[in-house]
Amino acid sequence: MRDESLRWGVSLTNALIEKLRGYAPLSDMDIQSLCDLCHNARNLPAAHDLIREGDAPGPLFVVLEGWACRYKLLPDGARQIIAFMMPGDFCDLHVGILAEMDHSIATLTPARIAFIPRPEIERLIDSRPSLSKAFWWTQLVDGGVLRATIVSMGRRTSVERVAHLLCELYFRMHHMGLGDEHSCIMPFSQIVLADAVGLTPVHTNRVIKRLRAAKALELGPGMITIANISKLAAIAGFDDNYLHYRLKKYA
Repeated sequence: MRDESLRWGVSLTNALIEKLRGYAPLSDMDIQSLCDLCHNARNLPAAHDLIREGDAPGPLFVVLEGWACRYKLLPDGARQIIAFMMPGDFCDLHVGILAEMDHSIATLTPARIAFIPRPEIERLIDSRPSLSKAFWWTQLVDGGVLRATIVSMGRRTSVERVAHLLCELYFRMHHMGLGDEHSCIMPFSQIVLADAVGLTPVHTNRVIKRLRAAKALELGPGMITIANISKLAAIAGFDDNYLHYRLKKYA
């Protein structure tokens, strides 16, 4: 399991550190505190629910390796993925004040997940101002991603919608040191992508074929590879300002 999960992850030492140091300077003590925080980690299979809608909020989940998603199920059983989570991402710092979860969280690939008791993370935030700033920054970025998703669902064409999401994931992966300058692999199927963009699998397949014909994407078993980020960004009209970190722009 660990070898497979590393295929989609970064070193355990430590995806959360790698993400947070992109938002605020971290001292040696900050880094040690984050390492200590993530000691309780488990290897989990793909399609494993970490928590379900209606459950009482539990620990804070941190993705150390692999991919996960937040999702909601409609009454007819259809799934809407509302966020992708990759190494370094964590779930809802403040959801513990609610009585129950309003969405579910599940792994998409084999994953290594840290389970952090909420009192521990709250003590760390109270005692380490630099970490508190970094955590707040990530929450603001999550809000920016949500706003971009709303715009996509409401105003972008199906081709632009798919291209925009894949661009977003590419830049988030690049920020974490995953993939290379020109391409990266998304470890999920077209069905998962369809659940994220609100299209049927058949419609999504048509869109993927168009992006593939434009030489922006390549396909493989259970994965989508971004082959040319410049072409994909041009199709999407993508601007990474809502991700709120400086990223290299590709000509």
